[in-house]
Amino acid sequence: MNKTRIEHDLLGDREVPADAYWGVHTLRAIENFPISGRPIGEIPELIRALAGIKQAAAQANADLGLLSAERRDAIVAACAEIRAGRLHDQFIVDQIQGGAGTSTNMNANEVIANRALEIMGHAKGEYQHLHPNEHVNMSQSTNDVYPTALRLASWRGLQGVIAALASLRGAFAEKGAEFAEILKMGRTQLQEAVPMTLGQEFNAFAITIGEDELRLAEAAALVCEINLGATAIGTGITTHPDYAERVRARLAEITVIPVVTAPDLVEATQDCGAFVQVSGVLKRVAVKLSKICNDLRLLSSGPRAGFNEINLPAKQAGSSIMPGKVNPVIPEVVNQVCFEVIGNDTTITMAAEGGQLQLNAFEPMIAYSLFRSVSHLVAACTTLEHNCVRGITANGDVLKETVRRSIGIVTALNPYIGYAAATEVATEAHLTGRGVYELVLEKGLLPKERLDAILRPESLTKPQLFLG
Repeated sequence: MNKTRIEHDLLGDREVPADAYWGVHTLRAIENFPISGRPIGEIPELIRALAGIKQAAAQANADLGLLSAERRDAIVAACAEIRAGRLHDQFIVDQIQGGAGTSTNMNANEVIANRALEIMGHAKGEYQHLHPNEHVNMSQSTNDVYPTALRLASWRGLQGVIAALASLRGAFAEKGAEFAEILKMGRTQLQEAVPMTLGQEFNAFAITIGEDELRLAEAAALVCEINLGATAIGTGITTHPDYAERVRARLAEITVIPVVTAPDLVEATQDCGAFVQVSGVLKRVAVKLSKICNDLRLLSSGPRAGFNEINLPAKQAGSSIMPGKVNPVIPEVVNQVCFEVIGNDTTITMAAEGGQLQLNAFEPMIAYSLFRSVSHLVAACTTLEHNCVRGITANGDVLKETVRRSIGIVTALNPYIGYAAATEVATEAHLTGRGVYELVLEKGLLPKERLDAILRPESLTKPQLFLG
């Protein structure tokens, strides 16, 4: 039989596995919330953030003479281990939980307390020497610890998304340079428009991704504002007057994140606006990334009956019945991640709206949705870059022939032959299948030398002085 220890809470005594670092509060949480099957330990940045907060609180309380040096040192040592990656398997409460994150906070308190007891030479559960609530949670409440942890973890996560986007942007920019001299037809509403280069098309992908990097950096700055020191509702009850600033300074030192204390802790404790903003920017990233993947799928469609302008690298067999078929599986999986991020944004919006009076009880759902969006976007950008974009090649002959046969090049002739004559040429070209070039010459609308100069690739893809 497995050995157990007895722990007590307001509901009575319970047996806890003797070797577990978690305790009775965590036990009740895992019984009450069998929801997602995904424990909080699967979010490493959240666990590191919780440990950083507990470490900062222990140091601040010791600075203020509220916590003994022995207990401080034990808590700090335990937190340092957790921040280094140890004991994450002991954070076992479900990510989706009732109680506004209390189960997460208590799971952290118990793990840190029991590891600190070991460091002090005591057995797990001997809380008379160091208690999860009285010492690890001193000067704190779930209502300031949990949202602060979400903000720290969000900031870290956003740095990962920004880095992944930057790398993907670089891959598109490199393709833009590689394809700079390849002429093709641009399209509006899926109809031929005017010529451009394939390089311009890929540079546009790079630029739009770069814009989102900037927007994410702005959103990340918002989550640096924390409510640590607010305790239950923002009044700071049970804290020393100097605690909020002390703990902020310690937390900034530990995490190297430029955290600032909110100017009004009552407002900050109930406000989830920063998470709505962050999720909205992630949704913007997803929308634009999905549009790019739509374009890649269209441009590579075929190989014989589609656009066939570019080739995506073949990554796997595309069909169990159609021999030789290869599908755009990488853009497809990125599309699906983007759909998920867009849906998560709706969930986060409703969770933020659902708060009442001095607290929002639905931050666990915000965390669950936000961290999935972050981690999946990083993975999606990485696979899109390495398994797709860097291996794209151009079908130059197809692109050249498309331009030669296109009616869209007639737009370049508007300043020289007029809109009415250009429309007549375009209509006849469409009805007869003949080329714009030969019709313009046949009708005597322009001499060959002038027509050749107007239709040079460099004249078709950027502003030019009117040739007269």
